[in-house]
Amino acid sequence: MSTASFSNAELLDPPRRCPDLDVRDLEQRTRLMRIITRLIAVSDLGNREIARRAGLPMQKISDLLAGRLEQLTLDELQALRNTIDHELTPP
Repeated sequence: MSTASFSNAELLDPPRRCPDLDVRDLEQRTRLMRIITRLIAVSDLGNREIARRAGLPMQKISDLLAGRLEQLTLDELQALRNTIDHELTPP
């Protein structure tokens, strides 16, 4: 059995931030994901067509719908929202 030993400095230092886990970015992506999934549900467009119009691979739509938020960037989510919003707004 191994025991981990920590120095006092290690225990007092705050944990290092992971650049992929920025709270604000995660909140924005989560909010966009919820909006986009609702828009997809009411859209007449199929998932492939949405992906094509947004310029994204179909896998990104699958990741979004499966809740794999870490697979999509904020820019990709915004592109999806703009694509669907454009389709749903009357000319």
